[in-house]
Amino acid sequence: MSHFDKLNPALQHHIVNSLGWPGLRPLQEATIEPVLRGEHAILLAPTAGGKTEAASFPVLSRMLTENWSGLSVIYICPIKALLNNLESRLTYYGHLLGRSVGVWHGDISPSKKAKLLANPPDILLATPESLEVILVSMRTDHRYFFANVRTVIIDEVHAFAGDDRGWHLLSVMERIGVIAGRELQRLGLSATVGNPQVLCDWLAGSCKSNRSVINPPVENNVVPDIQVDWVGSVKNAAIVISRLHRGEKRLVFVDSRSRVEELAIELRAQGVSTYVSHSCLSLEERTSAEEAFAQGSNCVIVATSTLELGIDVGDLDRVIQIDAPSTVSSFLQRIGRTGRRSGSSRNCLFLATKEDAFLRALALLELWRNGFVEPIIPPPQPMHIYAQQVMALTLQEQGIIAQDIPAWLHGTTGFKSIPPAKLLQSIDYMINTGILHSDSGILGIGSKGERSFGQKNFMELFSVFTSPPMVKVFYGKQELGEVHQLTFAVKEEGPSVLTLGGRSWQTKYIDWPRKKAYVEPTEMRGRSQWLSAGQPMHYEMCQSMASVLRSESIYEGLSARAISLLEQIREEFDWITPNATTLIIDADKNVIWWTFSGKLFNAVIASALTGMADKISTDNLGISFSHVYNIEELVLKIKSIMAAEHTNLIAPLEEDFIKELKFSECLSQESIDDELIARYSFEKEFRAVAAMDIAVLHQHS
Repeated sequence: MSHFDKLNPALQHHIVNSLGWPGLRPLQEATIEPVLRGEHAILLAPTAGGKTEAASFPVLSRMLTENWSGLSVIYICPIKALLNNLESRLTYYGHLLGRSVGVWHGDISPSKKAKLLANPPDILLATPESLEVILVSMRTDHRYFFANVRTVIIDEVHAFAGDDRGWHLLSVMERIGVIAGRELQRLGLSATVGNPQVLCDWLAGSCKSNRSVINPPVENNVVPDIQVDWVGSVKNAAIVISRLHRGEKRLVFVDSRSRVEELAIELRAQGVSTYVSHSCLSLEERTSAEEAFAQGSNCVIVATSTLELGIDVGDLDRVIQIDAPSTVSSFLQRIGRTGRRSGSSRNCLFLATKEDAFLRALALLELWRNGFVEPIIPPPQPMHIYAQQVMALTLQEQGIIAQDIPAWLHGTTGFKSIPPAKLLQSIDYMINTGILHSDSGILGIGSKGERSFGQKNFMELFSVFTSPPMVKVFYGKQELGEVHQLTFAVKEEGPSVLTLGGRSWQTKYIDWPRKKAYVEPTEMRGRSQWLSAGQPMHYEMCQSMASVLRSESIYEGLSARAISLLEQIREEFDWITPNATTLIIDADKNVIWWTFSGKLFNAVIASALTGMADKISTDNLGISFSHVYNIEELVLKIKSIMAAEHTNLIAPLEEDFIKELKFSECLSQESIDDELIARYSFEKEFRAVAAMDIAVLHQHS
C-alpha cells in the first residue's frame, strides 16, 4: 500500500479527479503517515514545494476518517496577507469534502466574526494575536469555540521561532490545548532553516507524542542563474531594471520601505509598469497591487520581505534583489519565487547600490554555495512574555489562583527552562507593584496593570511588540497606508510631501488626535519615514565577507562593473590574513580594529574599552576609535580582554539592535538584567575571536 492509499477515499478521489493531480510531491507523500499517526512535525521544502497541501491533506483525511466536528484545525500565519492568500485555496479543498473554512484577523468585520463564533468553521485561519483576542474577550465563549481543536498548522514557522512572537504563539497553543483537554498535534512549515531538529523540539515542547523532521530529498539538477551587478544608486538600479527583461514579470526585493517607495518612483519615471507591496500599505492598496501584478506580464512589483512568505503573485520570470538580504534563509525564500513553471529555472539578479551591500551579496552567495543556512535561535528566558501570559490568563479565566497557572503555561518550551521558583517570584513582584491584585488568593489585573495595559479593552496585551507612533494616510475616503509620524515634521518651505504606494502625495490636513493625514497627488518628490533598527549580521556572514576579501577568485555571474569594484575593494583590504583580526593605526592616533565578527561582539567589546579614546563607534565589521589616548595601553587592554577565560561583558543597552522588552515593567530589574544578558550573549563570537591572532599595522600618511 502506498502512502497515498492511506488517505481517506473521498480525499483520494478529489485529488485525482477534482484537482487532476497525477501524483503527490515527495514532501506530500512523506508527510502522510506521520501526520495520520498524530505526530508533531516540521515540514521542510523549497518555496512552492507544496507544504500547505502536505500538511492539510492528511489532516483533512483524519478529519473525515475520525469524524472530527466543530473547529478542529487552526492554521496560523505570521501576516494577515498570507491568511487572505490561503483562504480561497483551503476553502476550495474544504468545500470538496463538505468542510468549512473561516478567517479571523484585525481586518475581518465584527459581523463576520460573530458568525464564526456562533457557528465555528472546521478550519480557522488566524494570527497568534487574533487567537489571543478570542481567548481573553468576555464576549466570546472560548471554551465552546476551542473545545474540539485537535491540530495546529503553523505556516512559515521560522518567522515566529526567532523572536518573542514564537513564545506567544506556543503559549496560546498551550492554553487552547488545556481548554480542548488534549495534546494538540503541531505541524510547522518552512522552506529554509539551519537547525530543523531544534526547531521541531521547540515547537513540540512538552508534548508526549512522537516528533519528526520531514525533509525528503528534492530532485533538482538545474543550477540557478545568479548574476551580480554594481550600479551605485537606486536611480541607476531603476534604469537597469527598465532596460532588462522587458516583457517579463519581475519581483524586486528591497530591504526597507523607504527605498521600496524611492525605487518605485524611479521606475515609473522610466515608464515601467510598477506596483508596490509592503506592510504599511493599506490592505486595499496592497491587495490591488498584488492582484494587478499577478494578472500582468510586462511589469514590476517592488516589495519588502513580506513577499518572501509564500503570498501568491502568479508565475514570475525574474527576481531582482537591490543590495542584499541579511541572511541566506531570506535569499533562498526569494529565489524560490522563480522557476515554478515547467521549462523555467530559478534566478536572481543582485543590483548593488552600496559597496558594503555588494560585499555582503558576495559573502551571502559564498555561504549559500557552501550549504550554510542560519540556525533559528529562540530568544532565551522570555520572562516578560510569561508576565504577559499571566495577565492574559487572568482575563481569560476572569480570575485565577497562582497554583493553577503552571497547568496552563509551564509546558511552553521557553518557560520550562526557567526555574519554577523564579516564575513564582515574578507573580509576587506583579502583585507587589499593583500590576496584579490578589483577592482571597484569586489573581486579577491590578490598578497599575489597568493603567499600563487596559486601554481599548487591553489591546496592548495582544501583541508582544511595541508599535511605533504611526499616522494613517487618506486620499479622500481611500486609505493609502500608514507612515511614522516623523514624516510630518514641521517644514518652513511648506506642507510635507510623502511617498506611498510608489506615488508622491502632498499633505492637506493632519488630524493629530485621530492620527490621520489627508493628502492629494503632487508631482513633487517626497520621502516617508518608517523607523526600524537594523539587526546585527551573523558572525558567519561577517567571516564570509572577510573570506571574499582574502580570496583571489572571480566568481561566476559578476558583471564587468562588479569585477572592477571587487578588485578595487580587495586592493584596499590587501592586509587581511586568515585566522587573525587586525588593528590599523594611523598617524593621528585613530584606530580601527577589524574583527569581522558582527555588531553584537563589537558593541560589547567597545563598551569594555570606554575611556580609551575620544569616541568609539562600531559596525558589523569592526570597532573605530577616534584619537586614542594611549595606543600601547589600548592594544594591551584588547589582548587582556581576549585572553580571559571567562567574560562577564554584556551588550550596552543603548545599542539600537537591542529590542525593547515590551512587558518589562512587570519584572524586577534583576529579572530584566538576567533576560538581556541571556539574550545578548556573545560567547560564540568571543571564543572564535579569542582563538585568533591580533595583527597590528601602522599606516603612515
